[in-house]
Amino acid sequence: MASKLDQLREMTTVVADTGDIEAVRRLKPVDCTTNPTLLLKAVETPAYAHLVDEAIAWGRKQGSGEKAVHAICDRLAVSLGTELSKIVPGRVSTEVDADLSFDMKASIEKARAIIAAYEERGVGRDRILIKLASTWEGLQAAKVLQGEGIDCNMTLLFALPQAVAAADADAFLISPFVGRILDWHVKAGGGPYTPETDPGVISVRTIYAYYKTYGIDTVVMGASFRNTGEIEALAGCDRLTIGPGLLDELAAATGELPRQLKPDAPGKAPAKLSLDEKAFRFAMNEDAMATEKLAEGIRGFVKDLRSLRKLVTEKLA
Repeated sequence: MASKLDQLREMTTVVADTGDIEAVRRLKPVDCTTNPTLLLKAVETPAYAHLVDEAIAWGRKQGSGEKAVHAICDRLAVSLGTELSKIVPGRVSTEVDADLSFDMKASIEKARAIIAAYEERGVGRDRILIKLASTWEGLQAAKVLQGEGIDCNMTLLFALPQAVAAADADAFLISPFVGRILDWHVKAGGGPYTPETDPGVISVRTIYAYYKTYGIDTVVMGASFRNTGEIEALAGCDRLTIGPGLLDELAAATGELPRQLKPDAPGKAPAKLSLDEKAFRFAMNEDAMATEKLAEGIRGFVKDLRSLRKLVTEKLA
């Protein structure tokens, strides 16, 4: 019998949640995705020293100070993404700086600059997804960018209101964070959970049912998994982005992997929502888990972004 990973690939597009080029070569995903945490790990690895050295040498010609440091970090992200685009046949997701999560205008400008940098290297916008935090400002930035033909991946998504607002923005893809939802509920004293009762799994199934029931084209890509049970419970989802460790576990596992999510039978969907800014913010405020995990996620990405900038500053010196 085929491995569970091979069976999963028959019903779901598998995305590698890593910036590790060698892992991507080995695991052969269709797409891959990075974020500030993964980028920081990559540039601290000797295998990517040449990318860092090139970006630093380029940066010295751009001037000095904070602006140069930020430009070097952007260049590193695009350099890594360009290398990944040579390996995967599909899309590479590249993240807008997390400290711009509440600045719509700056997020749009940064996204345009990222796309332009890729195009200078011969990587077309049809190969890139711009990752934006699923704040109100990030969602409105996505609406503008999608109108310009720049496809967006809405990350740090924890609740149906964010998914509805992403659909309203015509976002290409959303990344609901399964494992982080579970983390919050476990910390709050919930459980023990099985894959069927896992609140992260239930959240993605609800969003999937909503999208398929109401004819929404936005792609659902489950993310942030804690175990293979969560992944198997979402078999059939449009896409799943999975870290190398869990991909290896699935590749080594045998046994039947039944399809759980079906577009023609998505299950019961919640009533259709209509959200303006006030309604969106209130709905998020009512959901302690989504509010706390969104804020925590932004803080975490900003922390790693600052660490990356510090590393670049030290190398410049």
